[in-house]
Amino acid sequence: MKITFIGVGEAFDEELSNTSIEISIEESGVKNSILFDCGLTVPPCYWKSLPDADRLDAIWISHFHGDHFFGLPALLTRFRQMNRKKPLVILGQQDAAGIIRQTLELAYPAILDKLGYQLRFVAVEPGEVVNEAGLVWQSALNAHSVRNLAVRIQKGSKSVFYSGDGLSTAETLSLAQGADLVIHEAFRIEQEFPGHSTVSSCVSFARRANVCRLALVHVERNERRLRREDILQMIAKISDFDIFLPEPGDWLEI
Repeated sequence: MKITFIGVGEAFDEELSNTSIEISIEESGVKNSILFDCGLTVPPCYWKSLPDADRLDAIWISHFHGDHFFGLPALLTRFRQMNRKKPLVILGQQDAAGIIRQTLELAYPAILDKLGYQLRFVAVEPGEVVNEAGLVWQSALNAHSVRNLAVRIQKGSKSVFYSGDGLSTAETLSLAQGADLVIHEAFRIEQEFPGHSTVSSCVSFARRANVCRLALVHVERNERRLRREDILQMIAKISDFDIFLPEPGDWLEI
């Protein structure tokens, strides 16, 4: 698996795009590409990094805040302009289809009838195991101001956990157990903020989940800008697993 950080920012960061991660997998000549979340500032960064309209197979939407799904109208409509023909799967909560269709209609009326490629919605509710885009998908409920589903994808022995937004729960801790990579939002360093995690809580989460690597994303803009060195010094002291603060465009393979 190759993991590329398209965006790593929070909702209102004027310098960093909203958090969005592309994961590509190639096995026996078969390639699959998925995207975790697509906020309103993501599409330009996606097009710069991945200009092929037919590359993407599936998009995971963790929850319905604008910085996590408002980029869909632009992304999907540009795919139409680029003559995409390959079907696209959108995975997430049970009510994702209705909310996303309404959003597309508000942005570009009647665009669903003009896309030129199939758009399919697949629910991955807690307790379900779903096979899509060459991966096994499972989810668990995180603690956020709106309903947010963390997700785990698995391909053979390789696995990635993505939190979306929110505080960890017993369910997300169980879902993340033994993952090769945990990507978790860390809004503040230590000071709690309603519905969000901290760097400290993410470190504790990773230890309890026995994970190999932890990537910290969605850091509050002023916290990242003014206290970046504090964060780096804090994570430099962690020696029992790999931990890093990715920049846009960073990538790794697991």
